Amino acid sequence: MRKIVVISMITLDGVMQAPGGPKEDTTGGFRYGGWTAPYSDEVLGRAMEKQMKPADLLLGRKTFEIFASYWPEHADNWPGINDVTKYVMSKTVKKSGWKNSVFLSSLADIKKLKNSKGSDIKVWGSSKLIQLLLKNDLVDELWLQIHPLTLGKGKKLFDNLAIPAAFTLIESIVTPSGVIIANYRRAGKVETGTVGS
Repeated sequence: MRKIVVISMITLDGVMQAPGGPKEDTTGGFRYGGWTAPYSDEVLGRAMEKQMKPADLLLGRKTFEIFASYWPEHADNWPGINDVTKYVMSKTVKKSGWKNSVFLSSLADIKKLKNSKGSDIKVWGSSKLIQLLLKNDLVDELWLQIHPLTLGKGKKLFDNLAIPAAFTLIESIVTPSGVIIANYRRAGKVETGTVGS
């Protein structure tokens, strides 16, 4: 069985939309894109190197389209990105010119992928996909970069559909710019205020 690892840059109020640039994702009139830029530092850069180590990816359609329009020509900044398998959850897109792209269309496809043999599977961006995974208890680890700002609106990491679940902190660090990097592992279910396995 493969682990699904969600990697997300979020604000204190849980917004994860368009962390990288102003035009990355303007859905819903979002105008705060690129909000991570003021917090870049050497410590965060080292954490990003670890997060970007080659592993298969599971992406939602929108994140895949953003990645596919950029990374094939900029792979020097993410070694191995073109060689790993990119699994894409989409009911509308079925093919791509980006090599090693495989399209999934259902939750059953994701469960089959998780139960297969292979490396960990990393999920970047993809808010709707992450919410589907959380709702169906398919997230094994959360690797979060929590930035010290609030935006008030935008796509969020968590919604009201995630099941009650406990996670154990396995690694954490605070960068000089105030970003909390916290990695959590799935620990158990939450039932009537207690944690069970």
